[in-house]
Amino acid sequence: MLDIGCGYTANENANTLCDVIDLQNQYPDKKFIKLETNNLPFNDKEFDFVIASHVLEHTKEPEHFIKELQRISSKGYIEVPTTLEDNLVFENKKDHLWHLEFDDDKQNLNIKKKIQIFEPILTVSSSQKFRNLFRSSLVIELYWEDNIDFTFTNEDSQKPSKISILNLFKKFISKKLRSILR
Repeated sequence: MLDIGCGYTANENANTLCDVIDLQNQYPDKKFIKLETNNLPFNDKEFDFVIASHVLEHTKEPEHFIKELQRISSKGYIEVPTTLEDNLVFENKKDHLWHLEFDDDKQNLNIKKKIQIFEPILTVSSSQKFRNLFRSSLVIELYWEDNIDFTFTNEDSQKPSKISILNLFKKFISKKLRSILR
């Protein structure tokens, strides 16, 4: 089992780990490979299972990354933030390149250029707490076998108007005050 993009929280069941930063000292009991190129340094179908948790939204070439996952394994697990979580978290604003959605009817992962709809209000650590309560609204979990059906759009779609969190908060407070004063 391979955990690609393992970071500091690698899956405990993975025996091979891979990341763009050198973490071999972090995992002395595991085989660690530092990723140096866009091509994954593994043989065709080398792994029984591959995990890519919170990686796809960072890749410069998501189509290529998905094809590489399919090349090195016949099944796996992809986890990515929903558009909602992606917009809520400060750290996601600067290094996430794509919004991902899953179409349940077509069983298809839709990848499109990221659009920041509102200014983030959460840190990664606080978003973890929300994930425990609202996981299905904040995370897409995709188990795949044989292939990953996806649609990729690399064009700017019509940008929605930005939503001001401050204005939403003001309206909420105003409504509460009016109901109290009645």
